[in-house]
Amino acid sequence: MFSEKLMAKAKKIKLLLLDVDGVLTNNYLYYSDDGQEHKAFYTRDGHGMVLLQKSNIDIGIITGRKSQLVANRMRDLKVKHVYQGVPDKLPTFLKLIEELGLEFDEIAYIGDDILDLPILTRIGLSVTPADGDPEVKSRVDHISEFPGGQGCVRETCELIMKSQGSWQQHMDFFLRETL
Repeated sequence: MFSEKLMAKAKKIKLLLLDVDGVLTNNYLYYSDDGQEHKAFYTRDGHGMVLLQKSNIDIGIITGRKSQLVANRMRDLKVKHVYQGVPDKLPTFLKLIEELGLEFDEIAYIGDDILDLPILTRIGLSVTPADGDPEVKSRVDHISEFPGGQGCVRETCELIMKSQGSWQQHMDFFLRETL
């Protein structure tokens, strides 16, 4: 399913960073009559994030918008690095990797739009959802089979875990539990 070259890049990853709108969500913003914002998160993406963290891979988000419901979802998933309201993502990204002492090739990022390109073009593993912007698709290592908010994060988490050998451990655990 994944090429050897992609697996080799994924094997080095220690941090997965994500955009939110168009990556963790379907890129739609829903507002109720009273102005309340609503978003839908795909539970399999969330479970992939939980398994990835159990595999000792850090996860973070850098998003241009600010939303309490995103803060709530990231808290539920125990995501440590949450940066909201960051329209220019590159300075935040550079500061974070310096604080964590990581190299560029140890970072994966999933982004769907042109404002994600400054990060996507610098890192070890760059991914966009199936419905990512065409300019982004032409510059990333991997285009997911799945659209934003519908499995692209899960697919990337599995790619990283499979390349590092932890996916089979998770599968063995769940298969043991079904016997």
